[in-house]
Amino acid sequence: MLDGDGSAYGVDGLVLDCPATSVPQLVEWTLRESGLGAPRLHRNGKDADPLVVLTPAGAVRLGLPERLEGHEQRRSLRLPADHPVVVQVLKAGWQLTQRGFGPWARIYRKAQEGRRQCVQLAVLSWDALDERSWPGVTQMEPADIARVLGVYARRVITPRGSTAVSGLELMTALRPPTRAVRDEATGNWVPGHNPGSLGTDPVDPAPPEATPEHPVVVDSGWSGGFLDEEAYQWVREVDLLSDEECHLPYAVGLDLNTAFLAAAARLTVGLSGPVHFVGPQFNPKIPGSWLVDLSHVELDPRLPSPFTPTGVRPSGPAWYQTHTVAYAQELGYNVRPLEAYLRRDTGAYLDPWHDRLKSAYLDTLADLGVTRDLDDRQFLMAMERYKDADPALAAVLAAIKATVKGGIGKLRERPQGRHYKQGERWPALERPTWRPDIRAAVISKARVNMHRKLLNMAKLTGRYPLAVLSDCVVYPSPGPSPLDFLPYAASGKAQPGGFRLGPAPGLAKPEGVQEMLWAVDLMEKGLNPARHVKGGDAVLDEGE
Repeated sequence: MLDGDGSAYGVDGLVLDCPATSVPQLVEWTLRESGLGAPRLHRNGKDADPLVVLTPAGAVRLGLPERLEGHEQRRSLRLPADHPVVVQVLKAGWQLTQRGFGPWARIYRKAQEGRRQCVQLAVLSWDALDERSWPGVTQMEPADIARVLGVYARRVITPRGSTAVSGLELMTALRPPTRAVRDEATGNWVPGHNPGSLGTDPVDPAPPEATPEHPVVVDSGWSGGFLDEEAYQWVREVDLLSDEECHLPYAVGLDLNTAFLAAAARLTVGLSGPVHFVGPQFNPKIPGSWLVDLSHVELDPRLPSPFTPTGVRPSGPAWYQTHTVAYAQELGYNVRPLEAYLRRDTGAYLDPWHDRLKSAYLDTLADLGVTRDLDDRQFLMAMERYKDADPALAAVLAAIKATVKGGIGKLRERPQGRHYKQGERWPALERPTWRPDIRAAVISKARVNMHRKLLNMAKLTGRYPLAVLSDCVVYPSPGPSPLDFLPYAASGKAQPGGFRLGPAPGLAKPEGVQEMLWAVDLMEKGLNPARHVKGGDAVLDEGE
């Protein structure tokens, strides 16, 4: 963290004196003298490049403008190619990536003797740290910002851009595409495929897994429909509310902790390209996309359909990810797929990603006083005050959650920019991690997990939700606390199968409480109480 007086704040309270007054000098100092950087997260991976974050005064010290001005999207703004600092960098023999000199700039030379020469700069006053992902961080003192980023780097990954970018980079860092293998002909060590990874070459999706603008759709004239595996946005019909429910005083929101992360645990996904089958037998162990008619599945109308993000019962054949079809089977219904696009090479690609982020999430919560050994009442009390315990660590926790959601969203990054034309390839498609089928698998499993809990809650308590939005559900309640309606055994232990309170991914925490009349009023207007139960305008953000 470089400030205007040359003070460089590092992790663990380290403060160095940086003499650099230009970007090339800063790069040289960082690589030769600072000792910055982090070791690889996998033995077949690469060490993390040093990251230097510039305060507004630090940016000005190096000849950079305090703010980037322009009419484009903030994240796409760059210094012009003829800016003195860009000219300086290139004249000193350094290069910039194709993204140029923006809020996150990578400055590098070709590797020498196998050692990378690369430094990453993040400019705070150019909105490098998004307020939604890093709440309050840009207003902190430099030493505190260094602490926030240091804890994140140690527990997750050295930031490589937005939290979404970092979430995607973490997948590759933990499952590197290549490993050293011996060439039998020459005896030399050469890069070879690393089993369990996505490899080095991008794989095109099946047409129903793609987005409408994707070349596989446009070039083939595909009109057979698309996967619609998205998070819930559902509100119960007002006329399905009972008098008893309407007379309950409260509407209480529950939020599932990092629901996408919980869904990624031990999730089998495809590692290779899709293969087309006609009239296949359904197999819940094979990841892929299935064309199947689930409109015959009869469920209580007071619950959302598990097969659509709107919660509306499907009206005919549609494409579904494996987990969605498997759930119909779990509910006791016959499934007869008409077609499928399946993967032969499969594996739990996201497992190390899940494990690292779960540890980061739980360790950070524990540092904030929310530990796994608390009973439910203690947990609720700890959740009321954890954000005030340490604002820096609270910001780290927010960034970890954004890394999960954004990383999953990046698996299906859409084209950006006003000049994009339908059917053209866009840069994200050249990444092996552009995998909308993996994103669909995570979201499908998360939505099925949510529905299973909703169904079990109805069986255990006779209670039905008012609304669901992604990982938030709102229930009518006789009291203002989740303890007033969640199912507990006579022993005081939470009943398995329903919603349970706790800090772990997939367990629930309170999202907010409002009056029941407030919730009914929103429902009558066609609005979703789950979006507003927190008391603000919490907007669904899938990180795309």
